[in-house]
Amino acid sequence: MLFDSSIRKELARSFGATLVVLVTVVMTMMLIRTLGQASRGSVAPSDVMLVMGFTVLSHMSTILCLSLFVAVVGTLSRMYRDSEMVIWFSAGRGLMSLLAPLLRFAWPVMLAVATLSLAVWPWANRQVQQLKEQYEQRSDVDRVAPGEFQESANGTRVFFIDKDTSDASSASNVFIATTEPDRETVTSAQGARLQVTDGKRVVLLSNGQRLETTKDKSGLRVSDFDEYGMQIGAESQGEREETAVRSRGTLELAASPLPAHRAELGWRIGLALAVLNFVVLGLALAVVNPRAGRSTSMVSALFAFMLYYNLMTVGQSWIGAGRLGLAPFMLALHGGTLALGLLVLVARHNHWSIRLLLPARSAP
Repeated sequence: MLFDSSIRKELARSFGATLVVLVTVVMTMMLIRTLGQASRGSVAPSDVMLVMGFTVLSHMSTILCLSLFVAVVGTLSRMYRDSEMVIWFSAGRGLMSLLAPLLRFAWPVMLAVATLSLAVWPWANRQVQQLKEQYEQRSDVDRVAPGEFQESANGTRVFFIDKDTSDASSASNVFIATTEPDRETVTSAQGARLQVTDGKRVVLLSNGQRLETTKDKSGLRVSDFDEYGMQIGAESQGEREETAVRSRGTLELAASPLPAHRAELGWRIGLALAVLNFVVLGLALAVVNPRAGRSTSMVSALFAFMLYYNLMTVGQSWIGAGRLGLAPFMLALHGGTLALGLLVLVARHNHWSIRLLLPARSAP
């Protein structure tokens, strides 16, 4: 009882401290990323904190996995370094006896990761996508602040207006710069008003000038107009593609035979299985060499985590491309990692070594 309680208390302190640090780092990174999206017009400035919160929530499964892995390796490494493990081994406790208290501590984290990856991950991604779609479905002119240059949602236009009229659907002194694959145009007008024609939003420019340059031809084409109509926002926003794969429900992915859906399903299930593997790997890797630095085991653990995580990403892309099946990949990566971790753990528990496996040399 003392053995279990001491290890679990140490793990709780280490896990809590690591989780707070990682969440703070991820929140800072996501805040910077979301602010960048808001500056490009992809996210409403008023929704920055909301989008950041949903994004951090969608990454909580990975954060919990890493926090648990670091807590296990850090706690056991400290116990080795301070000779506590020697005391427990002298009392008849083997290395395999540590696996039970580690799993008793880790099972709530495993349940949380499974819930986050299978249910919360698609829900949070769906919320972020809905916020972006609600903002992008607004007209480009509606998103322009008077006296400021603003880029359109698709990044092909830059607007500037001087909106000094009382009518919300009209503006004055309008400047529009459009960049297309084969040409660039600059349009200026003294006035503009919005009009809905056949369900499409059209801005009617009045008393202006249009400059057009073609990339494969030299010269400048200048056109003066009394009235000029331009469709905005409706064409690209109305023809939305299907909901992103990562926003689909887990049951929907399980019922779909599409490779992209199978790849996303494998990623979610893999995160839930990875927690168990990280506990076993943490116990197997937590070895402190007195002649090496204190951070050797931690560096090895972080390298193992990055390798595991990258293999999951590569496997997801292979499954999505149809180069690999879901079941063989899950068995090879997650099952192989578990088998390798248990093999190393059993070898260390029984003090196996390569030297013992080699035939002994006879004395001359």
